[in-house]
Amino acid sequence: MFLGTYTPKLDEKGRFFLPAKFREQLAAGLVITRAQDRCLAIWPTEAFMAEVANSASGPTTVRGVRDYQRMVASGASDELPDSQGRVTVPPPLRAYAGLGKEIVVIGAFNRLEVWDATTWADYQAAQEEAFAGLDEGTPAVG
Repeated sequence: MFLGTYTPKLDEKGRFFLPAKFREQLAAGLVITRAQDRCLAIWPTEAFMAEVANSASGPTTVRGVRDYQRMVASGASDELPDSQGRVTVPPPLRAYAGLGKEIVVIGAFNRLEVWDATTWADYQAAQEEAFAGLDEGTPAVG
């Protein structure tokens, strides 16, 4: 499970240090993909394969299913962290998420998400009121 908020820096080669507590879990390999809200998702390879199986079971006759599959698959990159626990974010994915030097890595239960620091701050500020307003009558998960 991935939890917490971390603020590593992206170096000039597009690499950052994975949070230390997750390095062992991701040492065997990971997949970086586009995610909604202009961030990136980092999945352990096995979890990504389960996500792919779930997505692939959708009917390709439905435009939304095809669109989702295309966006995720065409931007996916399988990576292996280096011996220091750094992972490289390919240039097209850095561009998609608008990543600069200042990034935020958040735990999102079954994956990590990588955000541009300013984009994350804006998103978090926009969500605070809605989050505070959730109550027992409001489903938080579909």
